[in-house]
Order: sequence, then C-alpha cells, then structure tokens
Amino acid sequence: MNYEELLIAKAGGKLNQSKMHIGEFYRAKIDSKYQSMVDIRDSLTSNISFCEGLKRECEENVTIGDKHQLHFTPVLQDDEIVRLVVAEPGQYMSFAEMLSEMPAVMGQRDFFKTVLEGLVSITALLHKKGIRHVCYSPRTLFARKGDISPMLLSHGSYYLSISNQEEFYGEEAQFVAPEVLQHGTIDDRCDVYSIGKFMQSLGAVSEMPIEYRRAMKKATSESPEDRYNTPEELLNAVRNQHNFIRSAMVVAISCVAALVCVGLYFDMFSETNPVEFVKPVPRQPTDDLLDDGFDPAELGVTNSGDSLIYDEASERDYQAKAEEIFRKKYAEEADRILSKIYNKDYMSNAEKKFTAESQSTIDELMKKQAELGSDAGLTPERSQLIATEIIDRITEQKKKEMGGTNSRAIQK
Repeated sequence: MNYEELLIAKAGGKLNQSKMHIGEFYRAKIDSKYQSMVDIRDSLTSNISFCEGLKRECEENVTIGDKHQLHFTPVLQDDEIVRLVVAEPGQYMSFAEMLSEMPAVMGQRDFFKTVLEGLVSITALLHKKGIRHVCYSPRTLFARKGDISPMLLSHGSYYLSISNQEEFYGEEAQFVAPEVLQHGTIDDRCDVYSIGKFMQSLGAVSEMPIEYRRAMKKATSESPEDRYNTPEELLNAVRNQHNFIRSAMVVAISCVAALVCVGLYFDMFSETNPVEFVKPVPRQPTDDLLDDGFDPAELGVTNSGDSLIYDEASERDYQAKAEEIFRKKYAEEADRILSKIYNKDYMSNAEKKFTAESQSTIDELMKKQAELGSDAGLTPERSQLIATEIIDRITEQKKKEMGGTNSRAIQK
C-alpha cells in the first residue's frame, strides 16, 4: 500500500474533500480509476426549486467551452440527481485545500494576476450566456494539482429561486453579494463583489499588491452602484493602477538620478561667480571743501589709506563668521535629517522604500540649505558647496558607525 492509498484509507476512501453549498466535493476511486465528484446534499434533493435548477445546469454545463470550466455528468437515483462526476481527468482540489497544504504557491510570480485574469475570463463568457457564478469562495473554486489557474464547477444563478439564499450558501454566504441574499436585483455586479471578496481572502494569506487592494475595496462596496459594472472593468482598474505606480517609480528614480548628476556637476567644476558690468553714473559736480580752506584733519581723516584697509578686513571677517555659523547650524540639521534613514532598522528595509525615503531626505536637506544659507547671507553656490562637504562627512561617519554593512547611500 503506497502513501496515497494510506491517505485514502484514512479519509474513508475520499481525498481532496471540500464542502460546497450544493454538496461535498471529493476524489475517490470508481471502477479502478480515481475521479473527482460532488455528492449532492440530502437536504437539497427534496427541494423542488433546487432540483429544477440542477437539471437545467446539467443540460447547459456541456455548452460552456472554456478551459476554466469543469464539466460533469449527473448520476441518478430514483430519477433524482444525487451526484455529479467531473469529466476532466486529473487531480483537482479547492483553493482552500491548496493554500492550506501548499501555501508556497502564493509566492509564485504573478500569482494574483494569474488568478484574477482567469476568473475574469470565464466570468465574461458566463455573462454572455446570461449565467452568474454568484459565489467565488476558496471552497467553491478549484485548481488542478500543480497549477494555480482557477476552475469553476457549479454556478449560483441556477438556484436564485431558492427562498433562503443565506441558508443555501451557509458558511460561504460571506462571499455572496448582499442583493443576492436579499433577493434584490441581480446583475453582473454581484460577481464583481464576490470576486473582490475572494481576492481579499487571498490577501489575508499573503501580502497583496497595492493596486489589487485599492481595486478590491471598490469592488466589494455594499451598494452595487459603487462597484465596477463588470469584471472586465475591475481588471482594467487593476492594470491602470499598476501602470500608474510603475510610472511614478520611474519618475522618482529619474529625479534621483538628476539630483545625482547635479551633485556631480558641482563637485567636478569650480565655482564661478558671474560679474555684472554696469555703466557708471556720470559724476555730479560737487563743491570742493578744500577750496574753502577746510582741513580734513578736523574730522580725523588722513591720507594713509587706513580706512580702505579696515573695510576690506571687515568684509573678510564677516564672510568667515557667516560661513562658520552656517556650517555649525547646517551640520546639526543634516545630522538630524540623515539619522532618519542611516540606522540599522531602516537600512534593512526594501530597496524601493529606501529610494522613496531618500527622495524625501534630499528635499529636506536642500530646503534647510537654502533657508540657513539665506539667513547667513551666503550665495546659493557657496552654501551648496559647504552643504555638500557636510553631507559627505556625516554620511561617511554614519556608514562607519553601522559597520559599513550596507552599500546604499543617499545621493545629493
């Protein structure tokens, strides 16, 4: 007896069991061959509305030609359908069982994209035939073993005449649109709601991309008017959000690259101060006090040139003092700002988060440079040069403090 046979014996001859609203799905051996099937709930075989809907579904099931549709043949007992045998070969299991036994499948690339596109594809075909699936839940959606492409089996629109819809769906009622449970107006938006609920249940198991979270929030609105009109609109919304986010990231990276180029430019080329030439104003004739016998010595003025020497020395002292004040204040602010990203907790984050935060840090550093440089009376070029030196020094210092284990650095 092999391992699979041991499992079957332990499960009473049944594998891949899943409770659906119409009955129990499982895999068992029939005539020396394993097949998937659904045993109809005993409480439903006596319900006239259900039995009529089931007969109609069995007749129309073979007409749905899509790779995401499981086809089946009915098994009769006393002229009543008591079982549905899946016609497609292979081993199938519900998404609930798959995620429980093999949660790693959610780590596959484009997992959410593959699942959503598969559901929208089959649902669009069903809507053209006037059929609504109604209940997309981890227990009522299936996949072939080793694959993540969703497969549908029985569709809820065949059973809308059942009086108590909430009792009919049982635990799966949380995935059914409110208007269905209340026997309201049923249209394509009920499937939009249910698909959104199913995708959100997957997001509870593994982190779902932001574009999916935003779209599913609208898809699961209580009021049908607030949802997308069709599953195709839902899929397009996800794609548009994805393209917008990707474009925003490209713009952000381009801005960072531009700032890097600007920083390199100022580092590579010497500072130049443009000289503005102004035509001198014609001198107005003035009275010469010396002609009137005025003695400059009376005001303490001499011809030694001391006054000119004093003015030039004062200007140099003032410039040096202003730069000293700017260096001290900007060093304090730069150390505070750069400490936000140069720490062990933050440096362990994802690259895209580091890039996004670096942009914010650059903006804040540049703002402080302009503000403190203006207060100190420095030119923008001079304050930029000093700020670059300070940022380089503090950055290297913080990288050494963290042991130099991370090569990422902010670009000026």
